[in-house]
Amino acid sequence: MRKVNQVSEIFNVFSPAPLKESQMEEFYCGDTMQYRTSDPYISPIEDIFDICRLPEGSNACLLLGHRGCGKSTELNRMAERLQGKGYPVKIIHCSRDLDLQNIVHSDLFILMGEALLQIADEMGCVMEKRVLEEIEDFWTEGTETVTSQEVEESSLEGEASAGVKWSLASVLSIFVKIKTDLKYNEETRQEYRRKIRIRSSEWIRILGTVADKITDKTGGKRPIVIFEDLDRLNPEDAWKVFYNYAAVLSGMMFPVIYTFPIALSYDTKFSAMESYFITKTLPMIKIEKIDGQRFDEGIDVIREIVEKRADLALFEAGVLDKLIQYTGGSLRDLFRVINAAAKRAERRDSASIDMEDADYALEEEKTSLTRRIEQKDYPFLLNIIQGNREQIEDKEQLLNMLQATVVLEYNGKRWHNVHPLVVEFLKGQGLMGDDGQ
Repeated sequence: MRKVNQVSEIFNVFSPAPLKESQMEEFYCGDTMQYRTSDPYISPIEDIFDICRLPEGSNACLLLGHRGCGKSTELNRMAERLQGKGYPVKIIHCSRDLDLQNIVHSDLFILMGEALLQIADEMGCVMEKRVLEEIEDFWTEGTETVTSQEVEESSLEGEASAGVKWSLASVLSIFVKIKTDLKYNEETRQEYRRKIRIRSSEWIRILGTVADKITDKTGGKRPIVIFEDLDRLNPEDAWKVFYNYAAVLSGMMFPVIYTFPIALSYDTKFSAMESYFITKTLPMIKIEKIDGQRFDEGIDVIREIVEKRADLALFEAGVLDKLIQYTGGSLRDLFRVINAAAKRAERRDSASIDMEDADYALEEEKTSLTRRIEQKDYPFLLNIIQGNREQIEDKEQLLNMLQATVVLEYNGKRWHNVHPLVVEFLKGQGLMGDDGQ
């Protein structure tokens, strides 16, 4: 990708996907944290970076944040920095490998095992034949797992010295079938989960053995595993995965980072989670202060993020400011409305996005957001808009509105605001004056 200067190219650079390592140098904006936390010296990402480099201990982190606030890009950037310092890192994209509507904690242990074996393979770690056979037996014994003839005839049955790397690769090939079944095959999925459930201590011991081999290879730098997309779990599934298994998931002797739904931090059960995990929150970039005044510094840094990707001349006067203002600091929402506005501009053969294009895109986004609320939600939302932005008593309703991204949370002080497009909707219903009251 490169910075674009034509409307027709905008779709190439405003993808909702996080920045990859190859895109960081050109597109990453590294000066956002003080506009999220209100302090240039406070950074949840730097905190996790430091935790990952501790030489020992069980360092499991939960990273919270709104979908679209930039968590994935920040994690990718952090992984790149850790790798630059010699730490082996593997990011697991759960939505790619698992069905997020059908997930249990044991699925994470399976992917964790594959991640460690991939790191070991990439680093050329020498794994004893006994360990490789133990892993293969764990998954194939009593399970209808089909591997290729080449794998069955591999050096797992031969001498450890005859093809150690091939043996490690052959064990990794088992996980291709396991992941396919986890996502699509209900009957076999249950068998894999049963194995972890009744033999969890055995599998955790195996993970520790592989991690130790990696740590020896790096001269004491432990492997780091990052689980992406778990913040997309619905509340019921998130608690099913984490709440009853917090001790196990947080008990690895190497750093593990799990993304987690920010809305659930308001559930009374979350305090129990903090006993096991180090919890950090990546706030939204503020575009407004708690008193409702415009926050120019936050708006400017979002404009800088856009300018790294596209020539600002593609936006007519006032257009980009309006798109930023009405997306509330959500980069995902902003990118989506930029794409929608650009599509309309392109269809009318325009070289730039005008205010009418922006209005159509924002209206489309507003329709999507307001489908998530009902009339019974209006008093709760109006209460926040009219000034009650910190002390919100109805935590269950707050959880629901955060989950729907109708209410957004900001930091410095932990406070909330209703998504600007929902505010506009409520004004349109005659429930507020133009001054927001």
